[in-house]
Amino acid sequence: MIKEAIKQAIIEHKEIIQLINTESVYKSTELLVSTINSGNTVFWCGNGGSASQANHLSAELTGGMYKSKKSPFKSLCLNVDTSFITAWSNDDSYDNIFVRQLDSLSERNDLIVLLSTSGNSKNLINAAKFAQEKGLKVLSLTGSDGGVLKDYSDININIDSNSTQRIQEMHILIGHIICDILENSF
Repeated sequence: MIKEAIKQAIIEHKEIIQLINTESVYKSTELLVSTINSGNTVFWCGNGGSASQANHLSAELTGGMYKSKKSPFKSLCLNVDTSFITAWSNDDSYDNIFVRQLDSLSERNDLIVLLSTSGNSKNLINAAKFAQEKGLKVLSLTGSDGGVLKDYSDININIDSNSTQRIQEMHILIGHIICDILENSF
C-alpha cells in the first residue's frame, strides 16, 4: 500500500509537470531579467506553504544557487517579517499586510511575485491591485483556474490542478528554473 502511494504520487507529478506553460515561464524570466537590469527590487509573498516557497526563492536571488555568484540581486520576501505581520493584522487587517509593506518599501518598476495555489488569497489580490496602481509589475504563480489573482497579473503562470502539493511542486520547480537562468545570465 505504501509503495503504491509512492508510485501514484510520482505518476501525478509527471502528469502535472506537463501542464507547465513554458512560454509563461520564458516571459517571466525576461521580466525578472529586466527588473534586475534596471536596478529594481523583486518582492515575493505568499501564504502558508507558498510563503515558505516565496522565502526560499527570494533567498536564491539574494544568496545565489551557486558558490560562484558574485553580486546579489535585490530580492525581498515580505511574508518573513512576523513582528510587522502580527502587529498590522491585529491592529488593521491581514488583508492589507502586503499592501502596507509595498507602500513602505517599493518603487515604480519594481516587481512583486505572488504565489498562491488558489489564486484567491485576499491579501495577495490586494497587493497585486496596489502594485498595479503604483506602477509595479505583477507576476503570479497560481493553481486551479488561476483565481482572481490572474486578472491582476502582468504574467500568470498557472498550474491547472486542484492538488495543493502538486501545484507547489511545480511552483518550486519553475522558481528554480527561473533563478538558475537568472544567475547564469549575469
